[in-house]
Formats: sequence, structure tokens, C-alpha cells
Amino acid sequence: MTPSFVHIWRLFRWGRTLARHGALRGIERDPLAPPQVRRLSRILRIGARLPAQPAYADAFEALGPAAIKLGQALATRPDLVGEQAAAELSRLQDALPPAPFPLIRAAIEQGLGKPIEELFAAFEEEPVGAASIAQVHRAVTTDGRTVAVKVLRPGIEEEMARAIETYEWAAAHAELIGGEFARLRPRLVIATFRQWTARELDLRREAASASELAENMAAVPGFVVPAIDWSRTARRVLTMEWIDGIKMADRTAIAAAGHDGKALGALLVQAFLRQAIADGFFHADLHHGNLFALPDGRIAAIDFGIMGRIDRRARVWLAEILHGLITGNYKRVAEIHFEAGYVPPHHNIGEFTTALRAVGEPIRGLPAKDISIGQMLDGLFTITRDFDMQTQPHLLLLQKTMVMVEGVATGLDPDLNMWETSGPFVKEWIRSELGPEAWLADRIVGDLRTLAGLPDLVRRIEAQFPAPGGAPPPPPLPEVQVIRIGSGWRYAAVAALAAVAGAAAMLLVG
Repeated sequence: MTPSFVHIWRLFRWGRTLARHGALRGIERDPLAPPQVRRLSRILRIGARLPAQPAYADAFEALGPAAIKLGQALATRPDLVGEQAAAELSRLQDALPPAPFPLIRAAIEQGLGKPIEELFAAFEEEPVGAASIAQVHRAVTTDGRTVAVKVLRPGIEEEMARAIETYEWAAAHAELIGGEFARLRPRLVIATFRQWTARELDLRREAASASELAENMAAVPGFVVPAIDWSRTARRVLTMEWIDGIKMADRTAIAAAGHDGKALGALLVQAFLRQAIADGFFHADLHHGNLFALPDGRIAAIDFGIMGRIDRRARVWLAEILHGLITGNYKRVAEIHFEAGYVPPHHNIGEFTTALRAVGEPIRGLPAKDISIGQMLDGLFTITRDFDMQTQPHLLLLQKTMVMVEGVATGLDPDLNMWETSGPFVKEWIRSELGPEAWLADRIVGDLRTLAGLPDLVRRIEAQFPAPGGAPPPPPLPEVQVIRIGSGWRYAAVAALAAVAGAAAMLLVG
């Protein structure tokens, strides 16, 4: 286990880098931030020449690959970092110098167990893209197929493990402060980030995610997921079908190719809604760079490292919330929040309904180009603070992806109305999932599961209450107050080390 002083030193270096880019300015000005945190932020920027505007993305890029991925995760949490920081972090491009090809060649041959010449008839040494965790090369297989080969950067696993360990240490101590820090659950944020990273550092899992999404989207022929070449895929190497299309970011090329922007925008929204609401498994990184317009009018997606998953109960709640906002039924939306336990029961449902109306009414019926997503999110996150709502990472990831999809779709069709485009799909799904036929089917399945579990229940009852003459159950153990000797000294030592780090900061910048 890494000693606390190592974590403190890492955090000091990272904090100093963030401060030089003005990325801690928001914490200094936030009245909800604890005084000691604001004070530390001011110490870290002593002697630094601050930019006129905070450069959040530049700061995380300067910290390296692990910070870039954390920045992408924090871009989904405007409630935690603020709307301005989230918007800035969302432009992180993972633009890094590529690793030398001899190292990439060695990784491919070690991962796949064969010389590269036996696997590929041609392999381009210059990558088509170099990101924080991996880089992608174009190649041709021995059977003549053009493919994209994604390879993890050498040493990236160890670097990410070190950084995440320190993130967890910092999140645990931040949560101990209580108040707003406890409500935002930073430990859960880092736990979610660790899950994302684990998936991205095992390219077999990314390949499996792509395969699962392809199966789910088979009913949407306009949305393409590249086929996986499993014979050339391993933990550190992923090979998939090469996509020949126009990136959604290149709007000029899309228009020049004669694509129907209105049709592409509607297709993207419908495909995302099917993933999120109907299947509960969605591509959570649908930005311009990961989406392509194909010559035949279809849309293709790449990069399946970040995927979201929502269980059926949460999807029903989500669909009802969307339907309520679309139709203006704010009372039902409020009831769902209370039923789901998102809002503590001591709050007044009528007051919560009014708060939702204040956010929803100004945007109902407006075209998407006239809706300020920033203002809407700011209103929603104000509600979460006012009504003590704990953050729900899976819903925040979904919300972030929905905003991302809306941005891409409105770039294709400026007059697209997200609510009107979503409405028919959401209404049909609610009817099919909550109608009388669905209720009867759910009741039958539930009753059959209960009947199937009866034998096991009887066996467990017999084990707990044996027949007369059998061995008696052991007596209940008394509750004992366990004293952890040394825990107070350990926290005192951490506090002392923090004080030393602060003093070092003063000396280094003095």
C-alpha cells in the first residue's frame, strides 16, 4: 500500500499544475467549498501567472494520461466541478505524441503470440490517432480486409494504477469533510472512474461491449457498429473493421457529400434512445470524433471504452421522467423522484414539483437552437442541492451523453427539437412496458420465480430451525466494542504531513 506522504506529494504537484492553469479558481470562489480547501487553493497558486480564463483541459493534459481520463469523467459531473469546468473538460482530445513503433510492434506480437507479418499483409507504422491510453493503426489482414488496430500504450496500466490509488485516497479524505462533499460522493465518482478505466485497459472488454451493442442495434439498420476480428484481439490489442466515412465534426464535408443532415440527426437521436431506454446499454462517448456518416446515409460509431448500463426499473423511471417533462406533467415527475428515493422523504413533494416546473417550462416547445443546455443543467443541479438529492452516477452519465448527442444532432439539423424527436419513441416504449399486457407478463414471471424459490426457502428454514434432537444452533455472540489502537495517531500523522506539504508549497514558490 502506498504511504500517505506519497499521495500528499502527488496531490501537491498536481494541485500546483492545476493552479498555474487557473483550474482552482472556481474552488476559491465557491461559497460551498470548505474554508480549508479554499485556503489550500490560494496557497497552491502563490507566485503563478494565472491565465485570464481557467484552462481546465490544458491543465489535465499537462498532468498526463490518467488525468486526461479523469477529466473526461469529470466532464460528466457539472454538479461536482461546475458547468464552466465541465464544458471546458469536454473538449479533451487525448492528443498525445505516439509511442515509438518498435514498442507497438512488440506489444502486438506479445499480445497475439505471432509475428506481425503472419497476422497482417500490410501495417502502417504511423498511427491514425494517438490517445492517452492507446493508439490506432490502419492495417490489412492476410485475407485482404482493411482493419483498425488499437494498441495500449506501453506502461499505461502501471501509470493509471498509481494515479487512481491517489484519487481514491483524496476522495476518501474529501468525503470525511462532510457537507457538500459527502452529498456529491466523490468516492463513488472515483469508483465509477476505476470501472471505466478497467474496461479501457482490457481491450477484450471493449470488444465485447462493441459486440453486445451490435446485437442490440440489429433492429436499427441505420446505426453501424464495426465488426470485431476476435482472432486478432487480445487484452492489449483490439482489431476491428475499418470504417470509411466522414467524421460528424466535418460538417462541410458532410454537406458536400450530399447527406441529409435532418435525417442523420433524427437517426442518431432515435438510435441513442433505443440504446438507453429500450436496451439499457448505451455508448456513453458519442461525440463528433466517434461518429461517422457513411456514404449510404447510415451512421457508424467507434470507441466503445465508455459504456453506460441502466437496469429496467431505472429505465422505466427515466422514461416516465422524460415523458413528464415533454408533456409538462411535473407532478408525476416529482412523484417518480420520491418513489425512486432520489429525494429524501422529509421534503415537500409540492415544492419539488414547483422547482421542476421552473426548469421545464422555459424550454418546452422551443427549438433546440434556442435552448440553453447550460442553464437547464444549472437549474437541475440547483434542485439537487436544495432537495438533498444524492448524485446518481449512471443517470449523470446518461444525461451527459444525451447532451452530447443533442449537440451532434443539432449540428446536423439546427432546427431539431430534442423533445419532439424523443417524444414518440418514449411514449411507445412506456405503452409497451407499462401497459396492461406488460403488467400481466411481469406478474406471471414474478410469481413463477417465487414458486421456483420455495424449495430453497424451505431448506434454509430447516437449517435455521432444525428438528428436535438435532444439534442446537450456536449461541449468539455478544457485541464487542472494537478499539483500533493507533487510528488517531495515523490521522494526526496525515494532518502533519499535509501541513508539511503546505509549508513546502510556500517555500517552493517564495
